[in-house]
Amino acid sequence: MPIRSLTFDDLTPREAYAVWRLRQDVFVVEQDCPYPDLDGRDLEPATRHVLLTDEQAGEEGEQGELLGYLRLLDDGAYARVGRVLLARTARGRGLADGLLHAALEQIGERESRLDAQAPLAGWYAGFGYAVTGPEYLEDGIPHVPMTRPAQTRR
Repeated sequence: MPIRSLTFDDLTPREAYAVWRLRQDVFVVEQDCPYPDLDGRDLEPATRHVLLTDEQAGEEGEQGELLGYLRLLDDGAYARVGRVLLARTARGRGLADGLLHAALEQIGERESRLDAQAPLAGWYAGFGYAVTGPEYLEDGIPHVPMTRPAQTRR
């Protein structure tokens, strides 16, 4: 499955629509968490939109259906991973691993942080993240803050 990392300006209008639609379908509708998804951070020049699509290209060079997504932010001293999701039809096949690997490739040696839904903390731990604070509720869903320390080359 192709994974691409794009700035906001690199997204086609159809890709941007697919991203917003998938984020809305998963977080707002499926998880029943109405929140201000369009927070302005998508537009930041350093933000990367990591898209996982199926292999079927559409008309006029458009990529295939959006199956997964994450947003990578630059928060100064560290990177922040967020909005990690898969379409319902893409779950259970290990596809999220590829998304996170792609993000970590871009993060490189920098420290990175994320706020994990608590049941997924073990999955993130497999990528080097550790819980760094108490569990809290966000939109009625238990979350934990997690950090992956800066990496050193061996």
